[in-house]
Amino acid sequence: MLNIGVIGCGAIGRDHIRRLTDIVPGCQVVACADYFEEAAIKVAAQYEGMKAYKTGEELIAAPEVQAVVITSSDPSHAGYVLEALKAGKYVFCEKPLAQNAEDCEKIIAAETAHGKRLLQVGFMRHYDRGYAEMKRIIDSGELGAPLMIHACHRNVSQPDGFQTEMGVSNVAIHELDICRWLLGDEYKNGQVLKVRQSACSTKGYDNPQIVLLETQSGARIDVEVQVADAYGYDIQCQVVCEKGTVNLPDPYAVVKRSNATRSFPILTDWKDRFIEAYDIELTHWVKTLEEKGEPDGPSAWDGYAACVAADTLNRSRGTNQFLPIEMMDTPALYGDFGNAVARTHIGGVLHVGE
Repeated sequence: MLNIGVIGCGAIGRDHIRRLTDIVPGCQVVACADYFEEAAIKVAAQYEGMKAYKTGEELIAAPEVQAVVITSSDPSHAGYVLEALKAGKYVFCEKPLAQNAEDCEKIIAAETAHGKRLLQVGFMRHYDRGYAEMKRIIDSGELGAPLMIHACHRNVSQPDGFQTEMGVSNVAIHELDICRWLLGDEYKNGQVLKVRQSACSTKGYDNPQIVLLETQSGARIDVEVQVADAYGYDIQCQVVCEKGTVNLPDPYAVVKRSNATRSFPILTDWKDRFIEAYDIELTHWVKTLEEKGEPDGPSAWDGYAACVAADTLNRSRGTNQFLPIEMMDTPALYGDFGNAVARTHIGGVLHVGE
């Protein structure tokens, strides 16, 4: 039984605690912590045997905690990851891995010093059935080489304090990861553009934005990023190949026909859109730790690659130029982990707990 401590008792933290307690086999959440101690105390009181710690550092140091799940605010991720690696504990960190590529490099150095993987990054789209099937079709070669990706990430609204740069580093970070994974290709250059602004944008940040990327093989990617689109949480992705296209399916929804109209609901909550992917992701994480002694899902290298791209895109804003996306050499520890290994597990993982 894997004893887990969760740092961060906000929406995703509470949801992961519920998931790890009620759905994922082979583990138990024994501790939680939050910047607001009262939040951790409130959550711990809902579960038998769970202890609330005052700080994330105290939770990481607790002898009963074997693995750490980090769901705290983005700026705190890198510090907690480094602390967990220093303690030699397994760690699952929600995206983004860090606020910048420099902090990701520190994490990579700390993990490689152990000589084995301890970290997995929470890029849950790798475990979504739709994306997994897209990946299978692309890798099969039946449609020829991938040429382009058209994608969009639309959300209903953002909290106070949201800034333009976060549209890339926090929101489109998922597209930066999943497009790289779908293509099995690293990025060459990129640019972010400000386009005509939506009347729904009233809080001072750019909305929408367009992200443009070129990969090392010459494939082109465009991503529409809207963070206040008013109508729902809508994720779209189309890969254009030499012999056809492959599209991400919409989530299951009942179609209603009435009053001369045909309609179906669009989700408004990201947790609902990828609820099954989260279940599969954490089930697989716990299972691989038990069976292999290390995770094999999205790695620190994948987190680093996404952060390098995000940093470059944010620097390109206002320059009207494509900037080179430059990465350090891949450490031997990762090899093909990020882009090759995770893709092979989806089919098997889908059956866990069903």
